[in-house]
Formats: sequence, structure tokens, C-alpha cells
Amino acid sequence: MTILWAETALTPEGWRDGVRIEIAAGRILSVTCGTEAEGERHPILLPAPVNLHSHAFQRAMAGLTERRGPDPKDSFWTWRGLMYRFLDHLTPDDVEAIAALVQVEMLEAGYAAVAEFHYLHNAPNGAPYADPAEMSARIVTAAADTGIGLTLLPVFYQYGGCDRRPLGPGQMRFFNTPDSFSVLHAAAARAVATLPGDARIGIAPHSLRAVDPEGLAAVLPLVPDGPVHIHVAEQVAEVEEVLAHRGARPVRWLLDNAAVDERWCLIHATQMEPTETEAMARSGAVAGLCPITESNLGDGIFDGRRFLEAGGAFGVGSDSNVRIALAEELRTLEYSQRLRDRARAVLAEQKRSTGRVLFEGAAKGGAQAAGRAAGGIAPGLWADLVALDGGAVDLEGRRGDVILDSYIFAGDDRMVSDVWSAGRHVVRDGRHVSRDRIAARYRETLARLRARL
Repeated sequence: MTILWAETALTPEGWRDGVRIEIAAGRILSVTCGTEAEGERHPILLPAPVNLHSHAFQRAMAGLTERRGPDPKDSFWTWRGLMYRFLDHLTPDDVEAIAALVQVEMLEAGYAAVAEFHYLHNAPNGAPYADPAEMSARIVTAAADTGIGLTLLPVFYQYGGCDRRPLGPGQMRFFNTPDSFSVLHAAAARAVATLPGDARIGIAPHSLRAVDPEGLAAVLPLVPDGPVHIHVAEQVAEVEEVLAHRGARPVRWLLDNAAVDERWCLIHATQMEPTETEAMARSGAVAGLCPITESNLGDGIFDGRRFLEAGGAFGVGSDSNVRIALAEELRTLEYSQRLRDRARAVLAEQKRSTGRVLFEGAAKGGAQAAGRAAGGIAPGLWADLVALDGGAVDLEGRRGDVILDSYIFAGDDRMVSDVWSAGRHVVRDGRHVSRDRIAARYRETLARLRARL
């Protein structure tokens, strides 16, 4: 049994002092407040969120797509073309090395787990590997190395658009039929079963552009109780295409034609009408928000105020991994609301500050989206915890919600001192315990990629 003690901690009942936490077999056994210091001592303990949306391999592209091409208006679609050309060069070894570095950076940023939206399945020519889940297994191997909590979401991808056109060059690495995907998913589940007991497997129909109604109905039974994630309403062109072919906007069509509930996570949803926003909140599905990537790609601004007022749940993810920074994701989410509304403290409540609404929402919503028993410091939950450095200059003398406001709006992830994922103490004094080795392998991988590109 491990005993952690915090001068102050954020519990489901609010901020408490002198908090003693007992951990065994990865779970929180007990939480006792108002105690004398004992065990491993930390100034500030928080529940560590899940990064609910990641495409790990895109981390190796960070910084390589910021020049304008021949198109007079660069966009998400021109970026996507560059991404397709890049991924043609990735081997299974490359993906494993990249994923491991990404997971290290996530843990150091304060995330305890990740929901990996994994759609790179086949060889560059589109042929399946001898093990159809070869690439999924590499994500699993990386998680075993880094200690991150993993919810693996194998992606089902059929078509190049709503008109069911065949996939084009650069997309064949994603392709599966419902039958071949069933085989792949079963193999990926066997790989996930080799990880500790907090690991989960779900499913990710890529989008309404890439999956037809029959395909969606065919693959959902593969995970009757697991998480279901889908890209939805990220771009105006996407909304227009779905509307033209399905007769309804993406979120509306999905809510009307699938049993969307608390198991679902709708990624991005930056292009919604007010009635869609409110209906999505009522469904219980989590809004999977990736504010840094959504800013980078010009996706648009999620209607956060309306969604939260309707009782919606949300979480955040690093998506393209152009920058992995938990505090910045939360800050960017709030700042986008302020810029749109020309107001301040848009997501704050009367009894909870902006930082607390953001952090608690991300912790609870991310855990729900990942199908992970976490998101709070409470008995029975996985011990997903993050400690902040109480000696940080911007935390000096701060108490209660002001701790989170200072961390998110005045500080950054350098305030993270320690992270536990299901009790695994993987970050100490701000560094992952295997950072040097994993970063060295990543550097070698980048050198090989540069030679091939």
C-alpha cells in the first residue's frame, strides 16, 4: 500500500486540507481529510485528467506544416493532404517510438491516461499486415513502456466521402470493411489485454464522411459496453457534405440515427447550431474538445457556454499533438469563448471559478469518455493523480480555486511535479522516469524519417 499526503487536495466535495490517500493495486482505497502529515508528502494534489483524443503519429509532423502552399487559402484540407503524404513513410517501429514520446509528454503535462484514436492500420500500399492489428499493438507496447493509462480506439474507415467514393492515395492505410475491421478489433483487444487492468478498448467510427450508415450499424456491436468516439462537425465543408447526402447536419443526423448516450464522445463539434448543441448536451455524450489543434487548423469555436448551461459534459485532448500542454488546452478553450463573446470568465459559475470549471470538467468528462473509473480523488477510483509544485512563484500563497486559476492562466505545465497513472508513479520532479531513453529513440526515428522524406 502507498500513502500520499497533501497539504491541500481537490476532492469531489471541494478543496480539503491535510488529505491522506491510501492506494493499493492501482486504486484509491481511502481518502481522509484533516490528518497529520505522513507518507509521501505533496503541497497540492489534483485528479489527473485523461487526454481524450490523440493521433500519436502526427506528433512527428509538429512544426512542419506552417508554410502556405500553392492554394491561396490554406485550410484544414490542405493540411490533411500534407499529413497523408507524411504518414506514407511511417513503419511500425516509427509509430511505436513516436507514440512513446507522445505519451511521455502527456504524462509530464499532467494527463494520466490517453484515448488513442488510432486509424493507421495498413502498410503504405494499403495491404494489411500479417497481424492486422500490428499498428495497434505498437500503441499498446508504447503504453506498457511509459506506464500511461490507455483506452485504445481502433478506427473504422470505409470511404473517401459521403458519396461512398473509394479512398484515395494516402488513405488506404486506414481502410477496412466491416468484416476485416472485426478481425482487426479482436486482435487489438487481445493486445490491450496484456496491459494492466486499467486499460480499455473502445471503437471509433472515423466520421460520417468515412463511414456509411450500414457500416456504423455493423461495427457498433463490437463494443456493447465500451467507449465510442467519432469525429463530427469539425469543418463547414464537412457539415455541408453530410447535409447534402444525409439530409441533416452531422450532429443532428447522429443523434437521430444512433443510440448516442454517455458512452459516446463526439470530437470537435465546432460547427453546430444552438439546437444541436443543446440536444448533444442532453444526450449525455462527452464533447471531445481539442482547442490547440482546433486553433491550429482553423476549425472554429465550440459553443461552450451554451453546452455547459444545458448540462453537457466535456473533456480535452491534444489531437494532432502539435503541442501537448494540458493547462494551455484549458486556457485556450476559455479564451476562445472570451474572444467570441467579448466577455471575461465565460465558463465560470457563481460558486466555481473559471479554472475549477475547466479542470473538474476535463477530469470528469475525460474519464467518462475513456470508460475509465477515474476523474476524482475518491475511494474505488483508479489513482490517477497530479501534484503541482507548491513552490512555483505563481502558486505562492494561493488557496482554493485560485490555485487552478493561477495554474491555468498564469502558469503552465512546468508546475506539474508528479503524476500517477493507476498508482504508477511515472513522473517525478517534473520528468518522466524513462524520458531520456524514450526521447533518444524518438530522435533516432526522426533522423531516419528525414532520410526517407
